[in-house]
Amino acid sequence: MSAKPVRIGLCGLGTVGSGTFELLQQNAQVVAARAQAPLKIVHVGVRRDNHRCDLGDTRISRDVLEVAADPAVDILVELIGGTTVARELVETAIRNGKHVVTANKALIAEYGNEIFALADKHCVEVRFEAAVAGGIPIIKALREGLAGNRIEWLAGIINGTGNFILTEMRDQGRDFRDVLSEAQALGYAEADPTFDVDGIDAAHKLVILAAIAFGIPLQFAAVYTEGISRLTPQDVEYARELGYIIKHLGIAKQNGAGIELRVHPTLIPDHRLLADVDGVKNAILVEGNAVGPTLYYGAGAGGAPTASAIVADLVDLARDMGAGQTCRVPPLGFAREQLRDLPIVPMAEVQTPWYLRMEVEDKPGVLSAVASIFSEQGISIEALIQKAPAEGQSRVQLIVLTNKAAQGMVDLAVASIEALDTISGKVTRIRVEGLDG
Repeated sequence: MSAKPVRIGLCGLGTVGSGTFELLQQNAQVVAARAQAPLKIVHVGVRRDNHRCDLGDTRISRDVLEVAADPAVDILVELIGGTTVARELVETAIRNGKHVVTANKALIAEYGNEIFALADKHCVEVRFEAAVAGGIPIIKALREGLAGNRIEWLAGIINGTGNFILTEMRDQGRDFRDVLSEAQALGYAEADPTFDVDGIDAAHKLVILAAIAFGIPLQFAAVYTEGISRLTPQDVEYARELGYIIKHLGIAKQNGAGIELRVHPTLIPDHRLLADVDGVKNAILVEGNAVGPTLYYGAGAGGAPTASAIVADLVDLARDMGAGQTCRVPPLGFAREQLRDLPIVPMAEVQTPWYLRMEVEDKPGVLSAVASIFSEQGISIEALIQKAPAEGQSRVQLIVLTNKAAQGMVDLAVASIEALDTISGKVTRIRVEGLDG
């Protein structure tokens, strides 16, 4: 192959960084054939050596900004994480005329609008396939494969840690805290698991998916985010009795009034494909007006799967560079001036069916009082289950499944129910999605 090598600067040599280095070595011939040019890492920025990754004679700098300023680098790969040094690194690379590939979902979700504007000014590309769902090519699918569709909605299991926890709670009847400890021991969850279990990681990814799907600016602050730490084995089991599985979903939807952006635990019918996505796997269901529903499934994290997405972006960039056609596809699939200013629907106005569980006195009149409150708020009941009291107990679990109701109406109903003398404690609430429109 006579084409000049595309020179890459790699910053970060953790699991994904070392995976990317090794993948480019292992698959050098097939990658070069697809890119129409050899891809060569010429400069690595890393604060600490990774002795499991043999860099050979590759130049190493302890200051990652040296990589961004190196005239021998054509593409900078940012894999250091965070939003402080990483942002400075990416913006420095752009100002030095380098294309950027990143797996940093927080950076793109929170500062992508500014980064893309800067890249546009300097006529370089920013690619971020690896920022969402690891090795699943969902960015390319939305931006290019489904370009002929109006995207109606998408719903995704986009955090493997949370999905592993919920899978274990369902299959083994285990408590959240117990499974979280195992996830940390297995390396699926960080020592501080907040980003995963509180939904922040999923919210970062959802913002990126929604921006591409609907042609809107990135709006991380507008996402409603709810985690999984309050879920109990009891609710997981009751959901299954009703024919549902609980999953932690990121959902983006056009509903006529604007865009819904929400991350929360969700009951989904047990016959839906997403209900069968277990363990640390990810999956995204996308509804296009022409193609209908399409499902994208695979490894959502890990060194090799994420490296696969990094290298795919590098191949695309190398092709564009060879053809003199960089900036062929805008980062979000739309030119910045074509992005739509659509409102984000307030959660009080978002309508879904609901699962509600409450502990009530086992005596006459309780059911009618609860049903009356729902009726006053215009909420219809689809199913109602009252569990038998345990021996020696005077309270029972009451489970209510409603038809579609706005969260604002449910808030009012729940406040009235919790004020009843016959109700003990708080009402547990989980949204329900049919995933059929």
